[in-house]
Amino acid sequence: MTDTTANKTAARRSFGDIDLRAVAPFVALAVLLVLGALVNPNFLGLDNLLNVLTRSAFIAIIAVGATFVISAGGLDLSVGSMSAFVAGVMILFMNTGVVAGSLPMLAVAMLLALGIGALCGLANGVITTAGRIEPFIVTLGTMGIFRALTIYLAEGGSIAMKAPDLRAAYRPVYFGNVFGVPIPVLVIIAVALIGAFLLYRTAFGRHVIAVGSNEDVARYSGIPVNRVRTLTYVIQGVCVAIAVLVYVPRLGAATPTTGLLWELQAITAVVIGGTALKGGVGRIWGTICGALILEVVGNIMVLSNFVSEYLIGAVQGAIIIIAMLVQRSLVRRR
Repeated sequence: MTDTTANKTAARRSFGDIDLRAVAPFVALAVLLVLGALVNPNFLGLDNLLNVLTRSAFIAIIAVGATFVISAGGLDLSVGSMSAFVAGVMILFMNTGVVAGSLPMLAVAMLLALGIGALCGLANGVITTAGRIEPFIVTLGTMGIFRALTIYLAEGGSIAMKAPDLRAAYRPVYFGNVFGVPIPVLVIIAVALIGAFLLYRTAFGRHVIAVGSNEDVARYSGIPVNRVRTLTYVIQGVCVAIAVLVYVPRLGAATPTTGLLWELQAITAVVIGGTALKGGVGRIWGTICGALILEVVGNIMVLSNFVSEYLIGAVQGAIIIIAMLVQRSLVRRR
């Protein structure tokens, strides 16, 4: 074999070793950015790009938690309803005024929201593992429960923050910035860094992937499968609560429609990002890229006249189907 032939063979092997599922989301995002610039010259403006990043915060943060759940072989359809419930309880607590001072009240309310989110996730995890019920069924049930509780608390209307000083103190969490970077974007980065560390650099992360790859093998290896799966749902609940902390100051209210279809968007972001829906593969940064892709697609639809912006949900539904077909095709090819 000549040196030239050997080099060509080595190049083909090197290219074949590239995981296209990991690279594809970033390539797709780059293509969308170019398309957006062609559709509307204002698309690449700094203000518009920062707006896209800020608006993607809710789904990106929730999708980080969904990456853990799906990587472990689970599924959570309740995140949208859970967001509405956590937001409603948080606002009702702030309206009581039991804590003096705006900042202390905000601090306690945020801790309460995180605690409620963790408990909701824990409930999903315990029912799924201890009850040995399919996560699809469990979270479909809790989705209805959380949404109904929100409607009950709101008495069919909305739950709004009443104290103007408290609302003014909370407003910068969504609309503020640090050195020009919106605070929601900083929250995305922080959550993604923590999620990536947990998934890639800890024993817990390795256990999550092992459980999602093969539950029986993981159990025979001494991994506490039920505990690991339950913790992934707790992480999901905490991520939902963090997203709520960023969401509430945007509108200052929670309604029965808060978080509607967020579960679809979160799962779509995870799948687009290269995480295997059957478990065993998790990509945090791919998930963040997937959330950005969804928001960029919506932004392009708003800035153009190609497709009505009212069809964003339909487009997102089509994207997850296409992403699954592409993912399956890549798996077969490998």
